[in-house]
Amino acid sequence: MLKLFRFMDLRFLLATLATVVITGACTGDTPASDPPPAAQGDDIFLRTDTRLVEGVVPRGATLAGILSTHSLDGALSVRLIDAVRPVFDPRRIRVGNAYRFVVNNDGSLRRFEYHVDNDQYLQVRSAAADAGSFDVEMVPYVKERADVAMRGFIDPDHTSLVASLNGGGENVMLAIKMAEVFGGEIDFNTELRQGDQFDVLFEKYFREDEFAGYGDVVAAEFVNDGRRVRAFRFTIPGDEEALYYDEQGRSMKRQFLRSPFRFEPRVTSRFSHRRLHPVLGVHRPHLGVDYGAPTGTPVIAVATGTVVSASRSGGSGNMVRLRHKNGYETYYLHLSAFAKGMSPGARVVQGQVVGRVGATGLATGPHLDYRMRKNGTFVNPLLEHRKLPPGDPVPEQHLAAFQTARDQALARMFSAPSAADAPGILAQ
Repeated sequence: MLKLFRFMDLRFLLATLATVVITGACTGDTPASDPPPAAQGDDIFLRTDTRLVEGVVPRGATLAGILSTHSLDGALSVRLIDAVRPVFDPRRIRVGNAYRFVVNNDGSLRRFEYHVDNDQYLQVRSAAADAGSFDVEMVPYVKERADVAMRGFIDPDHTSLVASLNGGGENVMLAIKMAEVFGGEIDFNTELRQGDQFDVLFEKYFREDEFAGYGDVVAAEFVNDGRRVRAFRFTIPGDEEALYYDEQGRSMKRQFLRSPFRFEPRVTSRFSHRRLHPVLGVHRPHLGVDYGAPTGTPVIAVATGTVVSASRSGGSGNMVRLRHKNGYETYYLHLSAFAKGMSPGARVVQGQVVGRVGATGLATGPHLDYRMRKNGTFVNPLLEHRKLPPGDPVPEQHLAAFQTARDQALARMFSAPSAADAPGILAQ
């Protein structure tokens, strides 16, 4: 985690040392030892007037506790925390995040920095005009963006999208982004086949050649069971939000996602009018689809809609019920917890987390029972999805611009640097 601050080491060092010439640095939480005697012609060693402290937040720590651990004066710590509060909530410090600060030999604080996330860090500096006060700000990290292309396969060694991306050096967050792009066309929980393959062009951010997160998927192609599906990110002039379209300019977004998960959970029981109930031991209709998943797995709304209810519902356990346009409703059963804001009348958007997988009600283990009702009748979600039309296409007057962007993205996707070569490569 200390590498997170590498990019500003020189600036930090210059700001924290006295105006002396040194050839060694004092690190850790102790002052430098006495300098060796200088011989004629040797560099002159001078003691610094500060001590540098670096570390990572331990479990159960508070900002006040960290400052106290490193022997900062209690009154000084109080002033620093009070100065920080309007800019950053001190209770938000997280285990494993890096921090560093410099203390003058008289016990006053010269500078404090704390890594907040991949986008910014907290900086506290002693105010030049008043030694007892501080200047506090959130500072964005300087990042470089690379457009990276990758090809992956679904095969015996890589049986899921996540496994294939991991094999190529990427991680689960890129899988989530791809699942969101193709969510209206491919159910990554049930429809992947041996021999499937994909190409993807995506933005990848670096800070001092260290990975700092993913940007947007620019373009992607997925060959699923012999069917080729392509997606291109495009912003219609005048619109604020970029959307995804197929190569003909048709929207990739449908009213409903194919799954109430971003990816991975498996179907354990399908829609049926006569299924042996695993708890009751009798045959009865099962008017939904069961997905097996670990307790706590996020469950997402398959479509934009309104919360009808979010409460305990007998054998269904904790259940969220949503109402959508065109006479549709969706149900999410056996949840371990509801997401914040799930109150009757609240609006939810497609892809928003509504709860987490659990085993409440009549359940033998953690899973989600997902149901869909149309005009008062329960329907098979896996079949109903195929009947739904896509969203609006690229308007005709902007089709030429889309086609140009599409062709450029395709050329970059099949000729861009590979993921392994990404660090240090700037986007064009």
